[in-house]
Amino acid sequence: MDFTFNDEQQQFADALRRYLDRNYGFEARQAIVKSDTGVADAHWTAFTELGLTALPVPEAQGGFNGGTVDMLVVMQELGRALVVEPYWATAVGIEALRLAGTAQGDDAQLLERAAAGEIKLAVAFHEPAARYDLFAVETTATRQGDGYALTGKKSVVQHGAQADFRIVPARLDGEIALFVVERNAQNAQVTDYRTIDGQRAATLSFDATPARRLSGAPAGAATLERLADYGTVLLCAEAVGALDALNHATVEYTKTRQQFGVPIARFQALQHRMVEMLIHAEQARSLAYLAAVRYSSDDADERRRAVSAAKVRVGQAARFVGQQAVQLHGGMGVTNEVAAAHLFKRLAIIETTLGDVDHHLERFAALPAFAAAEV
Repeated sequence: MDFTFNDEQQQFADALRRYLDRNYGFEARQAIVKSDTGVADAHWTAFTELGLTALPVPEAQGGFNGGTVDMLVVMQELGRALVVEPYWATAVGIEALRLAGTAQGDDAQLLERAAAGEIKLAVAFHEPAARYDLFAVETTATRQGDGYALTGKKSVVQHGAQADFRIVPARLDGEIALFVVERNAQNAQVTDYRTIDGQRAATLSFDATPARRLSGAPAGAATLERLADYGTVLLCAEAVGALDALNHATVEYTKTRQQFGVPIARFQALQHRMVEMLIHAEQARSLAYLAAVRYSSDDADERRRAVSAAKVRVGQAARFVGQQAVQLHGGMGVTNEVAAAHLFKRLAIIETTLGDVDHHLERFAALPAFAAAEV
């Protein structure tokens, strides 16, 4: 299978990398992380002008109708630069509107506004006691006039406080459905906090909070699982970019750090370790690319298999490369003054978001094709 990017995708990646190299250096990124909001409007505006917000939106709503491979190109660059803006959260929210919305009325308007960079979105996947079980949804929805009211709690919602609209899974008459909750909705409490990787997350509490149902897809559980797979593919792509940056930072550091009068990069044992780091990153890249291609498959099991395989390999690579990078940096590898420490933290969070290695191994092993192969 040919994973070579076409000219448009490569040009898009080059333009984004030039912007990030020029305007989103490590020090600039750290200043944003330490700010009260944890994001920068100026960069969001720049992303809009570059076409990032319009990329995943259908053409009918003013977007470029970009698929997962197009998004992979973007997420790699964002991962390489450790971007903390709520792009992943908004992109997953856009996919939720595509999968569960009607592409008309309010749904179409939200997509148009997202494409124009006017709004940010977030999807509230997690509940406090659910671990990685997407279907352990205790938040409930009840009919209230022409709309609905939500009651329950969602935890670790990526950029939940920064989002203008939140996509919230809840049970309606026992079945899972997706609902849109506005930022300033009544009877909703938001607790915003910074995670260890410099990103933002929030706990959302609902008590008869007004909401609007996304009624374009009746099979809510299947839609939620597909949406989580989409988010996982994007996370794997971001991790590939972060792995590349971490490998590069490690090689450069070993060229400058001297021991016994020579750079430690000349020690064969350390060269072997850095080669192993590169191999882990390349294997993660291959499976991440495959997952991006297979996401659009009509065979749900094929999609699940590719996505879980990618998440497992990316998680393993994230841990190995991160640990090796810290050791090769020495004490500097765990300080806030170097990018390597922050890359490792981001990779650690990616590994545990939407299912860790053990969770996706179990999911992969439970698929029919794997069980048949054992026999």
